[in-house]
Amino acid sequence: MKSPCVTALALVILLQAAEAQSGHCMLRLHAEANPRDTAVFATSVRAQFSGKDIAIEKVARISERDVVAFQPYPAGAGNYGALFQLDDHGRITLDALSIEHRGGLLFVFVNGRAITELQIDKRVADGKIYIASGLTAADIESMKKDWHLLGEHKR
Repeated sequence: MKSPCVTALALVILLQAAEAQSGHCMLRLHAEANPRDTAVFATSVRAQFSGKDIAIEKVARISERDVVAFQPYPAGAGNYGALFQLDDHGRITLDALSIEHRGGLLFVFVNGRAITELQIDKRVADGKIYIASGLTAADIESMKKDWHLLGEHKR
């Protein structure tokens, strides 16, 4: 009885590791959390613009799995920005997030690095996220491996 359970557990772990390695680019958007949330649900980060410590949700609301296309553009001196188009799940999540957290912040992480924080000032129903700058050429190359460019069909 022990052997099949151990084998099944090892198989699950290997499948999760293979799935984690299959993606090339990691994109995570975390919403600002209630500062009274416990450490189980939120963590504290220093906001780039205000310099204050702000609580953010530990679980990302939007991830790379919600992106279907993007359009990069140079933002000067080896710096890039991008427009991301979300799938239906991501579009609905972004719409709900923009209503629930209006006036709050949305923190963008790419490949484990904090890129920017976005002020949620209005409802976003079109499923598009615009990052003005902070991406590197390596980030753009890894994105090209995962998503097609806006206006092109996926290969």
